[in-house]
Amino acid sequence: MKTAGEKFDFFEKTLAGREQRRLLRVLRPLAPASPPEVLVNGRVLVNFSSNDYLGLSRHPLLLERAAQFMDRFGAGSTGSRLVCGDYEIFEQVERKIADLKGTEAALIFNSGFQANVSMIPALSDPSAVILSDRLNHNSIVNGARLARCEVNCFRHNDLDHLAGLLHEARNRNSGHSRILIITESVFSVDGDRSDLDRLVSLSREYGAMLMVDDAHATGVLGERGMGLTCGRPVDIAMGTFSKACGGFGAYVACSRMLRDYLINCCSGFIYSTGLPPAVLGTIDAALDLIPSMDAERERLHGNADFLRKSLKEQGWSTASSTTHIVPVIVGEESKTLALSKFLENHGILAPALRPPTVEPGQARIRFSLSSSHTRAQVESLVRLLGQWRFSDDS
Repeated sequence: MKTAGEKFDFFEKTLAGREQRRLLRVLRPLAPASPPEVLVNGRVLVNFSSNDYLGLSRHPLLLERAAQFMDRFGAGSTGSRLVCGDYEIFEQVERKIADLKGTEAALIFNSGFQANVSMIPALSDPSAVILSDRLNHNSIVNGARLARCEVNCFRHNDLDHLAGLLHEARNRNSGHSRILIITESVFSVDGDRSDLDRLVSLSREYGAMLMVDDAHATGVLGERGMGLTCGRPVDIAMGTFSKACGGFGAYVACSRMLRDYLINCCSGFIYSTGLPPAVLGTIDAALDLIPSMDAERERLHGNADFLRKSLKEQGWSTASSTTHIVPVIVGEESKTLALSKFLENHGILAPALRPPTVEPGQARIRFSLSSSHTRAQVESLVRLLGQWRFSDDS
């Protein structure tokens, strides 16, 4: 029998092992400055790691609308929406989402992680089969596990492999109640996109439901900037307000029937207190702004194209990025940490991504661009990366 002190041995050994392998995560408090800058330990750093793709987190209209909603409805929603927390502003914002996404309905969740981890089990049952892209976000991976049904991963963006799995699932007389294909529109680590048109075609051919996590495209890609699922007959589109929208929370855009189903069967929605009114205010304001922000999107993608081209000329691997997320694959964890430290010493915040977020040997710096970055700031980043790559330290 373990003593009182020994019961924590596992946790201490786990942390010590992570520290030894240079994989220990720590929190680093910071404060916002003028976008895209932050204050870290009294120093101003240019932030190349934020998901605030349009710089809306400090936009005056979001701050004003948050104050208005809080002044009218209070600090909290006081309960789950099925009890007493369904303030009228929820459906007001949901109608706005549905109109912008081009769907019959929408439903607000408290976060993207909460939506994925609770919605996927609700859409499945023990006799279902889930076909999930191998590089899907951790929230999708965990949601699929909680579904307690058969889960098969197809090779990243390999739709021929997916077609084979669909054929097998549909034709092997396995008695599957339903097939659910899950992917992301923009992958958060590699910055590449899925082929949504072919995914729609495959889902129709095999009678499968198609769920797409549109989080990193919402605000910056697609019709009116509202994501790559817009204008496409995707069954379930999930997106977040915590990235380009500058606030917090998530949405599901779908049919009225699926919205009603989730309200009745999705535990993450049923048993969660509704978002605070101030947060809904930021969402409402962001949705008013985003359709008219073409100039900001053009600047964002122009800087991303410039960064990718410059890094490839220096010999860096940027994976298959085609978006505002531009990874630089370093490989070894120690070298990636050294590069991150080098950049910080020269005024740039860009933390390292290491296992288990990425596979062993694939450690990287993920540069997340914002429309608030100037070309001069991106050029400075390029110069520093070139300096480090061709130095002895690399």
